[in-house]
Amino acid sequence: MLEYLAMDTQNKIVVFESKQVRRVWHGEEWWYVLEDVVAVLTESNDTKQYIRRMRSRDPELSKGWVQIVLTLKIETSGGSQRMNCANTQGLFRIIQSIPSPKAEPFKQWLAKVGYERIQEMENPELAAERAREYYRALGYSEKWIERRMQSIAIRTQLTDEWRERGVQEGLEYAILTAEISKATFGFSREF
Repeated sequence: MLEYLAMDTQNKIVVFESKQVRRVWHGEEWWYVLEDVVAVLTESNDTKQYIRRMRSRDPELSKGWVQIVLTLKIETSGGSQRMNCANTQGLFRIIQSIPSPKAEPFKQWLAKVGYERIQEMENPELAAERAREYYRALGYSEKWIERRMQSIAIRTQLTDEWRERGVQEGLEYAILTAEISKATFGFSREF
């Protein structure tokens, strides 16, 4: 599925199968314009009507609508407009209600990811191996990957110790974590 996605240089538009999906950064995460997503997955000429029908077909989705859909300002060619948007989790729930062949790959991918996470809960070593495979796919060296995995394990031990000693999460954690990154990888973020 990810091979269909691309982002513009300003990270405000995602392209899916050469169709644009607008998005906006809100609350520390991306929120996607619902009409754009529905248009891509259904090829409907009237996405607003499609969304109304979809909600009437799925009463549970309709009941939880205000928890997963926000009206946010989106920059358009005609100026700023308020549009219905959903974050990634909300989109996944909405996609479950779209009876379209184009939505099927997303549904299958969600089922696969859910199955993998359940396996990882039963066997946490699978999660570590998945992380290693991901880093390899990104082109990192085996030495870097091993250092990264060790730093994750050490950070977990340290944060447990910090919590026991009363260190507060937030800025104090960030500062301590930055020091670990600097010592391990030679860089850190500024606060």
